[in-house]
Amino acid sequence: MSTPAPAREFPIADPAAPLDEIHHVAIAVRDVAEAVTWYRRHFRCEIGYQDDTWALLEFGNTRLALVIPEQHPPHIGFIHPQAEAFGPLKGHRDGTRSCYVADPAGNPVEVLAPIGT
Repeated sequence: MSTPAPAREFPIADPAAPLDEIHHVAIAVRDVAEAVTWYRRHFRCEIGYQDDTWALLEFGNTRLALVIPEQHPPHIGFIHPQAEAFGPLKGHRDGTRSCYVADPAGNPVEVLAPIGT
């Protein structure tokens, strides 16, 4: 499980730039396969990625990550054009690159490099 980076200076958002994108919201589940089955049964979504410790469900306007908290922290993930300015980026099994930081309240925030970079 990744832990948020210690407090440091992060880039200041340019108010004239396009809005940043929420890549996903990650919620804790006990059983990934069971949770995927439940969400797919009740909501129209597709599986973007799935293994034993987490899954990424694709919805029309966002993604929902289902995570085992002992392996991945519940968090919110943002795509940021300067992701590397938040900390060293780590490559993941789904092809994304990111780092974890914490907001002022201590909530884990995943900062992802733009997809394909």
